[in-house]
Amino acid sequence: MKLVFGLGKSGLGVLEFLKRRGQAARYYDDAPRPEDEARARELGFLPDEDPAPGVYDEVIAAPGVPLSHPLLRRLGAPVIGEAELAWREGRAEIIGVTGTAGKTSTTSYVAGALKELGFSAAAGGNIGTPLVSVVDEVEVAVAELSSFQLERTRDFSPKVAVLLNLGRDHLDRHGSIEAYHRAKLKLLENLGPDSALVYNASDPKIARAAQETGARLFPVYPTKDADQTNREFAKRAILAYLELRGTPLPEEEVARAVAEQPPVPGRFEVVGRLGELVFIDDSIATRTLAVKAALERAPAPVAWILGGVDKGADPVPLRPLVKEKVAVILAIGKDGERLAREFSDLVPVVAIRSRGERALAEAVSEGVRRIGRGSVLLAPLAASFDMFRDYRERSRAFRRAVKEVLWTPSS
Repeated sequence: MKLVFGLGKSGLGVLEFLKRRGQAARYYDDAPRPEDEARARELGFLPDEDPAPGVYDEVIAAPGVPLSHPLLRRLGAPVIGEAELAWREGRAEIIGVTGTAGKTSTTSYVAGALKELGFSAAAGGNIGTPLVSVVDEVEVAVAELSSFQLERTRDFSPKVAVLLNLGRDHLDRHGSIEAYHRAKLKLLENLGPDSALVYNASDPKIARAAQETGARLFPVYPTKDADQTNREFAKRAILAYLELRGTPLPEEEVARAVAEQPPVPGRFEVVGRLGELVFIDDSIATRTLAVKAALERAPAPVAWILGGVDKGADPVPLRPLVKEKVAVILAIGKDGERLAREFSDLVPVVAIRSRGERALAEAVSEGVRRIGRGSVLLAPLAASFDMFRDYRERSRAFRRAVKEVLWTPSS
């Protein structure tokens, strides 16, 4: 029997997946939400409030459950995640996408372009919809894979693997950058001659790992334009997939389908203008690489909205850009002031004491007051969970704050 460890979106997706297959399971959650428990019981699954060693032959742990959880260790059963389960038992072929920055956009571009090219395709995984929820519904599932998901894979081997970059992230969970990179590189662990790897050829660590896989290799050389780089990765992923299927299409046709995909909401999008001042939403920019790309693209001078829950990002590489382009830092959330201290010798820092949506409203207003041209940029370098459900809710709050600033009674 299986134990589904952790409910939420991923755990419930796993229970639904198991129910479709008539497989027995129970579930455990340290602090279950009533609505999640109600859904689990509706599906016909009961809780195990005190799981014992020797009862379960496998544990399927949600991404939010650390592998160091004492109960997981006590149970002693093999631990996998939904990506492993989806690959092992799902019907779809899988294109797996990971990286420190850019994976949501790349996943979205691949799935959208495949659909435009006539394939039955959907995105799943870390992008929002559990991978187990799509692998029975489509021909090809495009999986955004976080380090939390990859660290609990065992035999997982996607048809096409895409490795965008290796930066610094989630040190609060993994403990070291080396451990974080090991989790990311698990995507390559089981690749062979019947699979393809689209990889960042400019990163020596990734390039070395790629050569050791035995997969068909499709190198990509990133440029300073992060969005165009993500689209190039998406194009190469689709071309690799088509090559493996033996159904190639002209490169220009694939490039056109990728180019027509809209940006991911919350990814470097101009959401308002006030004279020579633009407002840019990059709520998804929680890693150093993503924030660096945002600061490079944002028109100067920049009023930079920074803060939330620090995940171990390294702010030091941003110092040259901050010195060159940023006029003021508007620090929000739990760790905003602490993150901003790295730059306090370069630019003024304004601490926003309000919480939630009000904090973003005050930050936007202060940005407008401080600069009359350039850009007010939300690129938080931190997770949203101290004040918002996720980066999407933070994005929506920022957009409402911009509308509030732009609105006038005479409009």
